[in-house]
Amino acid sequence: MQKATDSAKRRAATNKSSEKATQKTAAHKGVSKGVGRPKAAEVEARLTDLAQTAGRLILENGYSSVSLEMIAREARVAVRTIYTKFGGKAGILQAVMQAKRAEFFADMNMDLDPRPFRTVLDEFASRLYRLLTSPDWVALQRILAAEANSNPELIDTFFDNGPNVTREAIARYLGRPDVRAQLREDVPQDQLPVYLINCILGDQHSRVLRNQQEGTPEQCEAALRQRMALFYRSVLR
Repeated sequence: MQKATDSAKRRAATNKSSEKATQKTAAHKGVSKGVGRPKAAEVEARLTDLAQTAGRLILENGYSSVSLEMIAREARVAVRTIYTKFGGKAGILQAVMQAKRAEFFADMNMDLDPRPFRTVLDEFASRLYRLLTSPDWVALQRILAAEANSNPELIDTFFDNGPNVTREAIARYLGRPDVRAQLREDVPQDQLPVYLINCILGDQHSRVLRNQQEGTPEQCEAALRQRMALFYRSVLR
């Protein structure tokens, strides 16, 4: 009887030790799994670094001269990562342009802006002028001029994420009933987005090709105010 009791106690102790070992192993696996999985913020930071690296390489070397392998090597990622996250080089350029635009317009929504017409457009004009005359954007425009005929993918990506976005935003704003009521009836609505952009930028194309600035910051602001005054006189009732 005593032997049976001792045997039962030994089995119980063995089972208890096995359960503890199993729990410890499971806990260890859980910790290891948690440590190995990057957080969402870390993933976002890595993708941002990848896009910034790609943008720098493109601006320094030209779009056609930069391969996915070059980007992957510089950013220390696999080429497959670029395909998975961006779909290729055009997708990276798209991300770069969207991030650059967000620097200037992330906190401005003209669709819902209740401020007076001139206040809204003056701020929009100032932001757009600073964006399109920034060194990175000017460098991109020079690349476009050099590679336009040989690289339609580059041109399509640029227009889809640059000029077309701007024109659509302007068209939506000027099409608002409260805004449209302030415009002359004979103004062709479909021409206004491009006309406004040209008034904002002035002769930007020549400055890009000649690698020139319009002047000092004060001179640029004064010239922009003059062009916007011309726009208002031509379209307002």
